[in-house]
Amino acid sequence: MDIMNKPKSAQSTLNLMLLCITYLLYFGQLGVLVPYLGVFLDGRGFTSEQIGELFALITFARILGPNLWASMADKSGKGLRILQIGSFLTFSTFCIVFIVDGFWGLTLCFALMMMFWTAILPQLEVLTLNVTDSDPRKYSRIRLWGSIGFIILTMLTGKAIDMSSSEAPVIISALVLAALFISSLVLKEKAPVVDKQEIKGSVWKLINTPVFWVFIVSAILLQVSFGTYYGFFALYVRDLGYSGQATGFFIALGVAAEIIIFLLAGRLIDYFGVKWILFISILLTAIRWYLLGALAEYTVIIILSQLLHAFSFGMTHAASVHFIHRYFGSSFQSRGQAVYISIAFGLGGAIGNYVAGQLWMQGAGAYLSFMFCAITAFLAAATLLLVKSSKMQ
Repeated sequence: MDIMNKPKSAQSTLNLMLLCITYLLYFGQLGVLVPYLGVFLDGRGFTSEQIGELFALITFARILGPNLWASMADKSGKGLRILQIGSFLTFSTFCIVFIVDGFWGLTLCFALMMMFWTAILPQLEVLTLNVTDSDPRKYSRIRLWGSIGFIILTMLTGKAIDMSSSEAPVIISALVLAALFISSLVLKEKAPVVDKQEIKGSVWKLINTPVFWVFIVSAILLQVSFGTYYGFFALYVRDLGYSGQATGFFIALGVAAEIIIFLLAGRLIDYFGVKWILFISILLTAIRWYLLGALAEYTVIIILSQLLHAFSFGMTHAASVHFIHRYFGSSFQSRGQAVYISIAFGLGGAIGNYVAGQLWMQGAGAYLSFMFCAITAFLAAATLLLVKSSKMQ
């Protein structure tokens, strides 16, 4: 393995292509489970309250997992090895889904899978940023392949559900996770240049600052606002009369818009700065949730709301990863990415999923649920006004 990971080959065209494939598979897997896990659980007879509770419980696994793995990666300097181990254990534990049933059996399966799943993205982000020398343009061109993977797998899974059953998502997920593990074995990493002065500091000193707290509170609120979309969007549009294939198209459309924004993200971040990119993007997200809750009976509104995904996820993710990488420096970058992913996506996602499950009421509470999301996103944007633009680069 050491021969495979020689730094001199980390920036080769082949390795850059392999990074693109790894992103494609990682986010392709999200394109299967994020929209369709609710459909799978609904097919197993789960109520909306149970779906929301299961989503919340497994999302809590994203709080502990990333920090544990990232600490190991920073201290050992073997981020790629952590990525590979995480990929293998994710696939292994996910396969439990084929031998268990019931609420607690499936919750345990998905929670274990999520615990190991959290080892992958922070290390993949750090690896890519090191290989691209933290160039936001180069990073965005690689990261957009994750969006392509999301589109492909979302549409494929939607069609598979129409042709077979609600069990299709877990079968496709297992195949994608196996391919992800294989792709991780052939990646190469570039060792970061570590400033010895940085090592003397503490990651907690960087965390316990006003600018970081403003950033992370805003990120938490943003993820809370995604709870209804992640848990119930596929069921929502199905109840509106759309097929699984149409659902896949709507989701894929949002990610297609995301791809376009990734191509522009580097320039936009350089021009507007992290704070205003996040503020504008999150404000548009609040508008997006309002439109989905109030006017979703019109197809054009669903299409418009999905196009806003370019800002809701694409720009917010690119700007956040850029900020974390610059803010934490080379010696703490894995833990910095892990803190962001675990707290924002773990805590925020768990709260959002739980609240959405309580408000949804088998679809009767759709309007109320999306209004809650819109208000939460608006608060996320407003929070950013508490910090100066110069503090968030």
